[in-house]
Amino acid sequence: MAGADGNLIAVVAAIIAIGVIAQILSDRFQVPSVVFLIAAGILLGPEVLGVVGPDSFGSALSAIVGLSVAIIVFEGAFHLRIQKLREAPTATLKLVTIGAGIALIGTATTVRFLLSTSWDVAFLVGALLVATGPTVVTPILEVVPVRDRVEAALETEGIVNDVTAAILAVVIFEAITAGITQPGALLQLFIERLGIGLLIGAVVAALLVYGLQYIDLSPGNAPRNARLLVLAGALVAYGTADFIATEAGIAAVATAGIILGNIDIPYEADISAFKGDITLIVLSFVFIALAALLEFEILRTIGLPGLGITVIVALVLRPLLVFISTRGNRFNAGERLFMSLVGPRGIIPASVATLFAIELRDAGMNQAANILVGTVFLVILITVVAEGGFARQIAEYLDIIPMRVIVVGGGTVGRALADRLEDRGENVVLIEQSQETVEVARNEGFTVHHGDGTDTDVLASAGGDSARIVVGATGDDDVNLLVSQLTRSKFDPETILARVNNPDNAEAFEDLGVRSISTALATAQALDNYIERPAMMDWMGEIGYSGDIQEIEVTSENLIGRPIRDVGPELPPDSLIALVKRNGNIRVPEADFTLEHGDQVTIIGGRDEVRDAIRFIHPDR
Repeated sequence: MAGADGNLIAVVAAIIAIGVIAQILSDRFQVPSVVFLIAAGILLGPEVLGVVGPDSFGSALSAIVGLSVAIIVFEGAFHLRIQKLREAPTATLKLVTIGAGIALIGTATTVRFLLSTSWDVAFLVGALLVATGPTVVTPILEVVPVRDRVEAALETEGIVNDVTAAILAVVIFEAITAGITQPGALLQLFIERLGIGLLIGAVVAALLVYGLQYIDLSPGNAPRNARLLVLAGALVAYGTADFIATEAGIAAVATAGIILGNIDIPYEADISAFKGDITLIVLSFVFIALAALLEFEILRTIGLPGLGITVIVALVLRPLLVFISTRGNRFNAGERLFMSLVGPRGIIPASVATLFAIELRDAGMNQAANILVGTVFLVILITVVAEGGFARQIAEYLDIIPMRVIVVGGGTVGRALADRLEDRGENVVLIEQSQETVEVARNEGFTVHHGDGTDTDVLASAGGDSARIVVGATGDDDVNLLVSQLTRSKFDPETILARVNNPDNAEAFEDLGVRSISTALATAQALDNYIERPAMMDWMGEIGYSGDIQEIEVTSENLIGRPIRDVGPELPPDSLIALVKRNGNIRVPEADFTLEHGDQVTIIGGRDEVRDAIRFIHPDR
């Protein structure tokens, strides 16, 4: 017994170590970590080295995988912010309803006819393959910094569909094993499990909020105790709901995570960092362990029809549901195509399919078990390796990675600037050296890189190579000047801006060709404008909220060669072209002024109207 336990400990330790190495390789080569994890699992599995096999974990595998999935789903839900969903609320809702329906019915129909299996088994496979999941989507988004609207839609789809797929698959499985055929009974089973999960998750979240805010967690160890309390709460939510109804635990941890992530709780930054580290460990274990269970013989039994199913799922059904779900929204063609080509399946289908296959074989349904495991694992394997491995290349080819804006200095000025930039859809990263200020900024929802902004390596790791704008916004002129010098010599972004706290230092910045904003001069100008131009300043104060001013390049073929008098009426109401910049010259355009490709036009008007006008003038924005 001791030898078996020792072997199990060695296997688990090796898996965790490999998982850490996979994460390092992911950061180094900008490839999602799940690609390395699956490769490691196959290498360690019985088909290659034979280090890990079906018997390595005994009967504990299902419990270990279940708890690991609970942590992963909770962590993904914890980072899902309601305000981010406002970036694309209609598309997100359609993805988890209409899109999920298309995936379910389309996949089931494909499996039914290509593998000549029964409808109930086909729908079981279809239900599992609805799920994309945070386990595969989040690692991809870590190396592909897409716009908020794309990230929000993909993350929400992954979390919600994980819950939907798990519960739906259990309901269909019970229909197969118990012979339930009435649609009303199946719907009741689905609603019961979802309802139990939502209720347990909400209750646990309420208890955690109360504990974090009103119970003395021992001041010296409060952050640690808060982390452990939340981790325990997530596991309790999962275990309690799953004990009451199978797979209701997934809905419970997702609910608890979303609630806690969107409430102002103490030690949020500590909890978030801790959960991220724990998730890395369990994600490594689950992917490697399940990949090690893959049997090539089962894949060979489904053969070419299995490959056909994978192609249809990835290249027909996925694009179809994405383009239908995002129709008429803010997504441009490149973003919609990226979402179509990046929809890998993850842990939920793999873990649930493995458990179902065991029960199906025990019931003498070997063919159904092989079809279930073979199809699900083949789709997971190909979509994760192909879509996950080439996600960044796909995004770069489609030109959908937004240029970063790096703001060095996470103080009041830096955060205020970042807030306005993010509201306009920019991808902003703050760099801040003070740990206290880092926590404040993260609690306010900003992306913050902890480090010294005058260090070239720190600037590079924050995305200096892809930065379009770099701003030195600290309260120290020497720091802002050094940031400007390093940025110009090492990264060469389009624009470098610097805050000048001492007006006497402004000349030094200008000598370097750095646009500088003097705090004292800017304040004086603002006060003078309020004295001389109060109406304009009142309106300017609403920029980014009710009103806006934006500069955009003319790229629409429908506008080139047309005069302002014809273009103006086609702009959204409450918006107009105020300035045009051409060949370095700026002018207020008269009615007969003809637009040319590459003109930089300044649009003024209402906030939403200006954004609509931007898409009208520059459709690919």
